[in-house]
Amino acid sequence: MTAFASGLDSKVLVLNKVYTALRVVSGRRAFTLLANQVAEIIAIEDGNYVSYDLHSWAEASEYQRAHESEQHDWVATTRLVIAVPKVIRLLGYDRIPREQVKLNRRNIYARDGNQCQYCGKHFSTRELTLDHVVPRVQGGDNSWSNLVCACVKCNARKGGRTPVQARMNLIRPAIRPKRNPAIAVRLGSPKYQSWKAFLDEAYWTIELE
Repeated sequence: MTAFASGLDSKVLVLNKVYTALRVVSGRRAFTLLANQVAEIIAIEDGNYVSYDLHSWAEASEYQRAHESEQHDWVATTRLVIAVPKVIRLLGYDRIPREQVKLNRRNIYARDGNQCQYCGKHFSTRELTLDHVVPRVQGGDNSWSNLVCACVKCNARKGGRTPVQARMNLIRPAIRPKRNPAIAVRLGSPKYQSWKAFLDEAYWTIELE
């Protein structure tokens, strides 16, 4: 299969059998689930949920490509060009996972919005570092409550001291997110507005794969 990399790398929300949001997967993984007939595509049309299998979705993609191509990511094969679905539903899985958000650099940057937690300025990821609020040399650990984004200048100023010792204040407390913070970034794009119908900020934890 020949495909547009952007389409295969785009993100798809996965629901369980009772329409509960489980996780976010790549377009590549979503098409694998659809091809194996263990999932169906869910679209919101005129306020209603409409389901498609892979064949009927390929037919619908012809209309989408002609009239709303900018609203979708696309994958090309030797026979057709097909839109990447926004939401898929697993047909035989109805458990509700209780998963914790992974502690990694990407999620910390997303939680803090690429903002230095000391000076409050926004930076690119290349200009940011991770700072241990309580330094490792003073017993600080790798945890959501002890890791924050810091610009190079503020991190150097703070050094191996706590904020109190360095007379520097955090602009907000460092906390564990209830949901993967990258989800909020996706929801800011018009392409992912359909996800909002299935996401409850107060309860569900969504994991990116």
